[in-house]
Formats: sequence, C-alpha cells, structure tokens
Amino acid sequence: MRASTFRHLMNLWPPFLFNSIRVQYVSEDWTELRVVLRLRPWNRNYVRTQFGGNLFAMTDPFWMLLTMHRLGNDYFVWDKAGAIDFVSPGREDVYAHFKLETSVLDELRAAAAGGDKVLRWFEVDVTTRSGEVVARVRKQLYVRLKPKARTEPAGQAATAGISPTTRS
Repeated sequence: MRASTFRHLMNLWPPFLFNSIRVQYVSEDWTELRVVLRLRPWNRNYVRTQFGGNLFAMTDPFWMLLTMHRLGNDYFVWDKAGAIDFVSPGREDVYAHFKLETSVLDELRAAAAGGDKVLRWFEVDVTTRSGEVVARVRKQLYVRLKPKARTEPAGQAATAGISPTTRS
C-alpha cells in the first residue's frame, strides 16, 4: 500500500475520525510519520484536558505499522506491550513524530535472522506545538522472521552471538 493511501485510510478509521486524531504525514519510504490529536469539546476529560486514552490511541499502532512496512512480508511484527507516562496536562492540540532509523531495522533483521523472537522497545513523546512534553509512550514490538524465510532453525541465532531479545 502506498503511504499516502494509508494516511487517507487511517484518517477515515472511526477510532481516529471520531476522536479528532489525524495522520498528517507518512513518508513514502515508511520511515517517518506525524500525527496530531486536536483538543475538541467531545474528546476532553473531566478537567478539560486531553483524554489519556486518546493520547495513547494516537500513538498506538504506528511503531508496529512502520516496522511492518519497512521489514516486509518475511516478518511477523506485533505489538507486545505498551506504557504511557503522563507528564503534563494537554490543554491544546498535541503531536507525535515517529522516526524509524535504518540502524534499528538492521538490528532487528540481524537479531531475527535465525528465527528467534526479538522484543524491542520504541518510544515517542506526545508534545504541544511549542514542544512541551505532555506524555511519553513506550511500545514493545515482537519481531520474528517467518518460517519460510529462515535459513537456519530457530534457536541457533543465540549460539551465533546474536541476542534473540533486544531492548532499547
């Protein structure tokens, strides 16, 4: 799927559409993505700030989707865990900028080469336009080379000096 088509479809996806979450940009090579959560009367919490569930939702799928598109069809890529730290009240529109470095993809490919599962944490800050951090979101991805793409049986990567589990 083209990145521009993906962006349009995500902006029509009901959980984003009805909560004023918009994907602003996806690079054609799937290495960068920007998303905004607009503060509206229908998505404020009781104290009139950004609802925490929406702060998490605006970031939820993107590390997985960017990694999935960059690694290709030879890999399983799943969300495994997530955490959010609320830093300050979101009293205005907030933004998240995802940038998937080529070096991270190289690490994932190397660690998954033997078919072992790889667990890696990714982080993104949710900020105001001026850069004030509202929340820090961490997502852990599960990555594994699919059986049809493996050159050696699962479990041998660890004996070859590649750590099957990577954290950052």
